[in-house]
Amino acid sequence: QVQLVESGGGLVQAGGSLRLSCAASGSTFSVYARGWFRQAPGKEREFVAAISWSGANPVYADSVKGRFTISRDNAKRTVYLQMNSLKPEDTATYYCAASTRAIVPRAQGAYDYWGQGTQVTVSS
Repeated sequence: QVQLVESGGGLVQAGGSLRLSCAASGSTFSVYARGWFRQAPGKEREFVAAISWSGANPVYADSVKGRFTISRDNAKRTVYLQMNSLKPEDTATYYCAASTRAIVPRAQGAYDYWGQGTQVTVSS
């Protein structure tokens, strides 16, 4: 089993920045890809970004490309989401996820472990 704990959420004004962290513990040797998803009130959870074990070729949703950056520190078993130029429409609960598949998936069903989420609120 793998446990994921997110941190770094909060309230920020539009145009501001936040950095989310997701620390993993447990049987992390089985984890390949790490991802971030978000769910706004009244909406379905959607893909934000994902990264492979090596950190090469991260993938992003079009809505965050150029503003968000995903990275990972394998020694710390932590993945980060740097969010710049935040917009009110980025307001959501952000979840990190981990996949044991040897791919970098965008689909939620491809992820095996999930964190509890951290709230990000962007005011206009």
